[in-house]
Amino acid sequence: MAKGRLVLVLGGARSGKSSFALREASALPGRKAYIATAQAFDPEMQEKIKKHRAERDSGWDTFEEPSDLSRLLAEISNTHDVVLIDCLTLWLSNLMLADKNVEKEMEAFISSLATVHCSVFTVSNEVGMGIVPANEIARRFRDFAGTLNQRVAAAADQVYLVIAGVPLKIKEG
Repeated sequence: MAKGRLVLVLGGARSGKSSFALREASALPGRKAYIATAQAFDPEMQEKIKKHRAERDSGWDTFEEPSDLSRLLAEISNTHDVVLIDCLTLWLSNLMLADKNVEKEMEAFISSLATVHCSVFTVSNEVGMGIVPANEIARRFRDFAGTLNQRVAAAADQVYLVIAGVPLKIKEG
């Protein structure tokens, strides 16, 4: 099987990045997998998860994985043609809350992206465009997210920034 493409879709909260990534990934042929990293800890997140599920048609297999993305991606990349991961920043916060070695997990994830043969769409928040966070954990999160987004963008074939529902391609090739 030929290597698929890697696409990173960035944007702020409620920018339309997930909907854009889903439309783009849905347009590709083959078996599709959606990896959800969110955990339903409160009613607001439960509602958001419900909304995202409703947006996907029955052609999508859904996997819920809050932390071990590398393992799951390796498993399903052999059985699926398209994988959509939504979202990397929730995954990152899950790792931090579980007191995991974030650098090690990011490295494993980046390495796993190079070994898959399916097309992979990743969704992530752009968190570095605002003010400097007031506390240490928020600054660590911002720094980890910036590093992760840069690493995925460097490996990606295409990168989009979605603002107010409008996608802007910022990398091709």
